[in-house]
Amino acid sequence: MAYRKTPAVQDRLAAAREHLVEQATAVVADVGWANASVTVVAAAAGMSVGSVYQHFPSKGALAVEVFRRASGREVEVLGKVLTEGGRDPVERLALGVGVFARRAMESRGLAHALLAAPAEPALGEERLGFRRRYREVFAEVIREGIHTGLLPDQDPEVTAAALTGAIGEVLVDPLSAPAEGADADHLVTELVAMALRCAGAAAPLGARADHDADDVDADHL
Repeated sequence: MAYRKTPAVQDRLAAAREHLVEQATAVVADVGWANASVTVVAAAAGMSVGSVYQHFPSKGALAVEVFRRASGREVEVLGKVLTEGGRDPVERLALGVGVFARRAMESRGLAHALLAAPAEPALGEERLGFRRRYREVFAEVIREGIHTGLLPDQDPEVTAAALTGAIGEVLVDPLSAPAEGADADHLVTELVAMALRCAGAAAPLGARADHDADDVDADHL
């Protein structure tokens, strides 16, 4: 008869797995994917290497889980900002870009790992998948802006793809090097203004939306 884990055992295993993923995320944020070996992650989590492999069959599988959770959290936050009530679509677009950029600048190591750092081959498809999700949430708010007459007629999918690529490209270098607070503020303001120009909105709105971003979500990546 096969051994069946008791609920208490299952709870302990689930808690240990969560702890492992949290520590792996912190390690990746600190040293990047390449240096986040199973040995290093195990030490950070206070586990043996063998225990890590009880939860994940390979370093790649653990990396995928870290990536999915961290990227999923960012898509969720961005989607919430882009769809929340009380603001028109253009304001939400500006605010969403500002929130995304500020969160990235506040957690540079992890944001750089998610956006651009060399990674396990298994993460290639994951990155493409999440880029599609970012495009989807941007396209929806752009589509709404066109419908309400606040944005000019355009292909929302093309604009969303351009925004997704441009935002990532603008952030890559700043995320890989320390930046002063003033530099980060300037970067966010310029990024918001660029996004509005790309969508065909009035650029001055960017500054107002950027200031509002401080009040939307203070959590880090």
